[in-house]
Amino acid sequence: MEKEPNGSRNRADQKDRKKLSLWERYLTQEIGIEFKACLYFFAILFYYCVQRLVSGDVTAEILHMTEMILLCYAIGYLQVYAFRNFDEAERLQGRELAGMLVCTAIYTGLSFAFSWFDRSIGWTIGFAAYVLFLYLCVFLIYLTKRRIDDKKLNEDLKLFQARSEKEKEP
Repeated sequence: MEKEPNGSRNRADQKDRKKLSLWERYLTQEIGIEFKACLYFFAILFYYCVQRLVSGDVTAEILHMTEMILLCYAIGYLQVYAFRNFDEAERLQGRELAGMLVCTAIYTGLSFAFSWFDRSIGWTIGFAAYVLFLYLCVFLIYLTKRRIDDKKLNEDLKLFQARSEKEKEP
């Protein structure tokens, strides 16, 4: 947020912050974490199932899935509160890239420790690359969605302004 020369936030920002209560802001963050945990869990589970099938095993360990979903929630909190939602950022720069690398390292290290991929170095390195690719895809999806939303809001604004001008005419 930009600050006025005297150091206070500008009035528009203060009004926007007043629109949402603390509870609403918290709830919005929690819903985002829930969504991300489910999204990343499904993607990780897909990779896990592919690895199991390729390795000739048609079963999946429930304990592994429990570890995966709990880790997805933990990393969701880390993403949001420590790395400022790096997958929803405008640009991938220092803090965002660091967040991607740290979260990928945690996923990869714990996948090896919990033996999700039978401690196979090849599958584990592939998993790290997959998670980085996943983060990049999610980043691009959010970026594209914001651009589409901005375009739609601008169109709605133009329609509103045209209606307001029409109503002002005698």
